Amino acid sequence: MDDLKYWVAFSRIPSIGTVRMRLLESGFASLQEAWEAPSSSFKAVGIEGSALRQITERRPLIDPDAEMERMEKAGVRAFTWNDSEYPSALKEIYDPPPIIYLKGAFTERDAHGVAVIGTRRATAYGREACAALVKDLAIAGITIISGLAKGIDGIAHRTTIRGGRTYHSCDGLRP
Repeated sequence: MDDLKYWVAFSRIPSIGTVRMRLLESGFASLQEAWEAPSSSFKAVGIEGSALRQITERRPLIDPDAEMERMEKAGVRAFTWNDSEYPSALKEIYDPPPIIYLKGAFTERDAHGVAVIGTRRATAYGREACAALVKDLAIAGITIISGLAKGIDGIAHRTTIRGGRTYHSCDGLRP
């Protein structure tokens, strides 16, 4: 997908999630066109305020080609919700992540996954409970899916990479 590097680049902007990515897809012929568009064009597709400020401020700092090179060096691939390899069950949820990142390959085992989401400011008990639950699920062969955001999502992901399968979406901390 020629546009993939622009999906990745937009995923590096915190305010771009499911709703705004849909606005970009419907308002521009391609994400490359959106990436190269003047800031004034975003208002016409419904992106304003702080989201527009973040796009305007962060685009000059993000090199889509460099993002792809960084992913390639790390052995990471990205899939958008338009890709055939994007997990079909994930497409069916209310708020699917526009892009997910994977190191390795999807396996049949990944059909059995649990999304772990939660607060960014977890209590000590919440962090411990999350880690214990996720560890047991990973040992049982369940793939853990997280947004990799600070807090519970990140704990789930970090716990899982110690001995299970995980993939994450574009929300939260960036790849």
